[in-house]
Amino acid sequence: MTTLKGKTLFITGASRGIGLAIALRAARDGANIVIAAKSNVANPRLPGTIHTAAAEIEAAGGVALPLKVDIRQEDEVRMAAATAAERFGGIDIVVNNASAIWLAGVEGTPMKRFDLMHEVNTRGTFLTTQACLPFLKNAENPHVLMLSPPPSIDPQWYAPHVAYTIAKFGMSHCVLGMAPEFRPMGIAVNALWPKTVIATAAIAMLGDTVRAEQCRTPDIVADAAHAILTKSSRESTGRFFIDEDVLREAGVSDFDRYAVAPGQPLLPDLFL
Repeated sequence: MTTLKGKTLFITGASRGIGLAIALRAARDGANIVIAAKSNVANPRLPGTIHTAAAEIEAAGGVALPLKVDIRQEDEVRMAAATAAERFGGIDIVVNNASAIWLAGVEGTPMKRFDLMHEVNTRGTFLTTQACLPFLKNAENPHVLMLSPPPSIDPQWYAPHVAYTIAKFGMSHCVLGMAPEFRPMGIAVNALWPKTVIATAAIAMLGDTVRAEQCRTPDIVADAAHAILTKSSRESTGRFFIDEDVLREAGVSDFDRYAVAPGQPLLPDLFL
């Protein structure tokens, strides 16, 4: 399978950034996109809402279903999954993209930030997958994809921001457990992570250490996700993919087109 035409993707945090890029790439195939995100009204600090994303997805050739969803709320997630399945006749793919970030040490991390990251990153990923699982079981080529890094116990990734790291690796641990659990059902569970920093609103959290010209665009992650999600779910599961590696395997050799400023040195992403 080389296309997502007619497939239904349930994507968390798809109103902007990497989630929206993945949605637009699938939309160009003619996919159905469920935009599950909190952004219902415009925020001057963050571009994009579920409605602006829906307009872009429709313009790209997809069918959009914008749903205001706080993935911390179980009832909202379960209702969104049921609504999506009723609207499109099922759910083929879940992309757990929504994530909260706070890069600070122990003393600099308020407990409300700690709780937010764990509720969105780890618990939100678990809940969204669980809510969509009954529909994935009936899909022809079902996939779950986490936007999370290869798990590691290297202290260098914990010491500067332990709260964020353990919340983010919680998404990766879901892959470690869900992939073998879901394998008999034919459901693939994989993770994808960028090799370099991606130019999204989240890079503001990295402060002055990162400039946009040192980043790649979200399109590289979107193209890599497309390559993963068009694989056979019964032949590729439990993997921790890196975007550039996926695309090289798919025959891509020109990566300048993904650079914000071609020719500029790129910064490796966290956890790599």
